Order: sequence, then structure tokens, then C-alpha cells
Amino acid sequence: MVRAYDSNPDYGCTDEREDAIAAYTDALAWYVTRDERYAKKAIELMDAWSAVLRDHTNSNAPLQTGWAGSTWPKAAEIIKYTYTGTWAGSGRFATMLRDVYLPEIINGSDSNGNWELSMTEAAVGISVFLEDKASYDKAMARFRTRTAAYVYLASDGDLPKTVPSQNLNTRDKIVSYWQGQSTFVTGLTQETCRDFTHTGYGISAVSHVAETSRIQGQDLYGTDVGERLRQALGFQSRYELGAAVPNWLCGGTVKRGLGPVTEVGYNALHNRLGIAMTNTQALTGQNRPAGSNNLFVAWETLTHGDNPN
Repeated sequence: MVRAYDSNPDYGCTDEREDAIAAYTDALAWYVTRDERYAKKAIELMDAWSAVLRDHTNSNAPLQTGWAGSTWPKAAEIIKYTYTGTWAGSGRFATMLRDVYLPEIINGSDSNGNWELSMTEAAVGISVFLEDKASYDKAMARFRTRTAAYVYLASDGDLPKTVPSQNLNTRDKIVSYWQGQSTFVTGLTQETCRDFTHTGYGISAVSHVAETSRIQGQDLYGTDVGERLRQALGFQSRYELGAAVPNWLCGGTVKRGLGPVTEVGYNALHNRLGIAMTNTQALTGQNRPAGSNNLFVAWETLTHGDNPN
């Protein structure tokens, strides 16, 4: 059993997330060095969890599942397609993803947007590893709806878009859900006025799903998803860099701490598509080399820094 990430006691939550990141780190190290000790360690970690994990419990279980489930498939994909040694437990690992992780996340969440975006990222990555097109298509449809409801564009109208199941059918409900923010401007997110850390979780998940979708043959960067990602990165980066916060934004105060989440979107939009992103560029350079947030983001300067391919 794995309890929620802020539970006391913590029954394996931190261990699960950190071991998933460790497996991904080892898989990357294997890919870069071709030292098979790293591949074997990644396999050892994946096998250890698939041997014992049966469920995630308590109220934050969907989020915990989303965080760890976003990382495991990255490690597994690298090993599956680049390591020629034996991974006898690969079938059991796939069963864990299919039976323990996917059911917890595939139907999304009506909580704050970073929950559903992280869960959807995990569902997309797991579906790719499992070659489960039906689950992939379901997760991608949910992703498009949630991204539109997470990042505001002026073209949305006077109010942000909403997720239908949340029944946010009045202005007052929407303002409350957007952390009390009543002035909507391009690039604002549903959690900007909560804090930049949770906002960073959402932005990161958007960029990860967009990148996975591109690899799978559907490039979303030229759609509203890419525009929302660009604007969210630029808006948050401006204030993360220290720009004065106007009174109309979050009452004149924001809680900074965006995290190492800009590399993937910046690389896709600026390096690959040639779009100017002054604030995001400055913040990305300032934060290099990007490390890990110890949840589901890791080593993105290595994987995406100035890498337009």
C-alpha cells in the first residue's frame, strides 16, 4: 500500500517517487554512457516495485499515482528500446502499470488543474508503453479539455474555459476556482494565484504531453495547446524573474518557486519553431542545468536543452 504524499506516516510514497526518478536517471545514464550497470539498476528498481505494489490509497492517491506514473514509463521506454540485455520482469512491470496505475488516473480529476494534468501525463505515457490506443485517445481528449481550462487566452472570452464535469457555471464559481482572481489575462493559469510551484506542475505536464504527442505523430505545438503553453511559460517566467506584481494580479503578491519546468516547452517552441520567448529564455538559462523537483520532473536540460530534434 502507498499512502498519500502528505500522509503521516508516509507508507512508501516518497520512496516510490524517488525510485521512479532513480530508475529514469539510471536509464538516462545507460543511454548516454552505454554502461550496462545503469540499465541493470533501472531494471532492478522497476522489478522491485512491480513485485510488491498493489494499490495507492487515501485521498491523494490519484495525484501520487500520477506523479510516479509519469516517470516509470520514461525509464521503461529507454530500456525497452535501447537495452539489448535481459529484462525478464518486463511483463510484470507492464501489468503493474495496467492494473495498478492506469485505473487510478484514466478518468481524471475535478480537483485543481495540476492534478488532472499530472494524471493525464501519466496516463498518456503508460498508454504509449502498453501500446493501448484506446486509453491513449481517452487521455489525450481529456488533456485538450483540461489544458484549455488551465491556461487562459484572451480569445477564450470574458471568462476562462471550464471542464464540464466541474459545473463551474457562474462567474463567482469560476473566480473562486481560480484562487479568487477576477481579472483574466493571457497566460494566467488556474493556480497562478495559489503559488507558482503548483502552477509549474501543471505547466510541466502540459509540455510533457505535448512532447509525447509529437513523438507519436500528432504535433500540438502549432495548436492552441502550444499557444497556451507559450503564454503560460512567458507569464509565469516574467514574475518568477522578479517583475513587480500589479495590484490586480493575486492582490499584488505571488508565491514564486516555478521549479525546473521550462526546458521542454522552451525547446519546442523557441528552438524548434523559432518563436521569441524572452522571459522564458532568461529564466531557462538562469536555472541551467535543470535538476529534479523530486516528484516527476528530472534532468530536462540534459534531455531537451537546446535540442531541437
